[in-house]
Amino acid sequence: MEPNRTALPFREFSHRISLIFMLTLAAALLLLGRAETYVFDRARQVVTDLAAPLLEIASRPVAAARRVIERTDEYAYVFDENERLRAENARLLEWKEEALRLQAKLARYEALLNVQVDQSIEYVSGRVVSDSGGPFIDTVLVNVGSEKGVRSGLAVIDSDGLIGRVVATGPKASRVLLLTDLNSRVPVVVEPSQYKAILAGDNTSWPKLEYLPVQSAVSVGDRVVTSGDGGLIPAGLPVGLVIQTSSGELRVQTFSDRGRLDFVRVLQYEFPSEVKLQDPPSMLRDDAAPAGAGASDAAASGGQRAGVE
Repeated sequence: MEPNRTALPFREFSHRISLIFMLTLAAALLLLGRAETYVFDRARQVVTDLAAPLLEIASRPVAAARRVIERTDEYAYVFDENERLRAENARLLEWKEEALRLQAKLARYEALLNVQVDQSIEYVSGRVVSDSGGPFIDTVLVNVGSEKGVRSGLAVIDSDGLIGRVVATGPKASRVLLLTDLNSRVPVVVEPSQYKAILAGDNTSWPKLEYLPVQSAVSVGDRVVTSGDGGLIPAGLPVGLVIQTSSGELRVQTFSDRGRLDFVRVLQYEFPSEVKLQDPPSMLRDDAAPAGAGASDAAASGGQRAGVE
């Protein structure tokens, strides 16, 4: 029994020693784990600090390459955008030119319509397409012909007034004899004196006034219009103004300028050739008066005979 009693305290002491050892080992492991974490964190921080400059230096070419790629993309976009804007600008310039051309054309048409013409006279609008003037002929070609009802003898006006008359026609074009041509003869009247004359061209810039009375009261600046005599050209179309040359001769400065002939109107004027005859009221009264007088005379004579009887 003695040996057992002696071993009991030793066993308890060994158990305590084991417990203390285990607790100490656990504490040491815990401290070691914390220390290891600190060491690793510290080592990682040191490595990071050492590698940061190297990574920065290595990243510079990459960043530069990235910027170059971005700039290249931007330049490509800008280039494409410039090409698109150039094409759009070219289209806009074409539209602008077209708009300006139509605006000028509209202005010429409006100016052409400013010439006062009888509303009952129809017309065909055309454009001067050729100028065949020369020292012996003064004509122009207009791009309307017999297909539009144009025929020889019709008057042609522009935005300023009478320019001449049609002398030849084709299906799609007509030749217009200008007022200044040697063969041009147009009956006119000088306002306000109302003297009639013939405007005769002589291949100069200023046609002559022929067949004016010797003592006519025509002065410089008087307005000349068509008289309508002959039935080919309507009356009242503006022609020009009376001027006096250095030799004292009266001529006409035409309103129309050959150098800027463009759009014209061919007047489809029809002279009224048929006149419907009607009995004047005076004739009817003259025919009725004798009949009444005869009836009254018969009544009077009848009354006289009755009284005699």
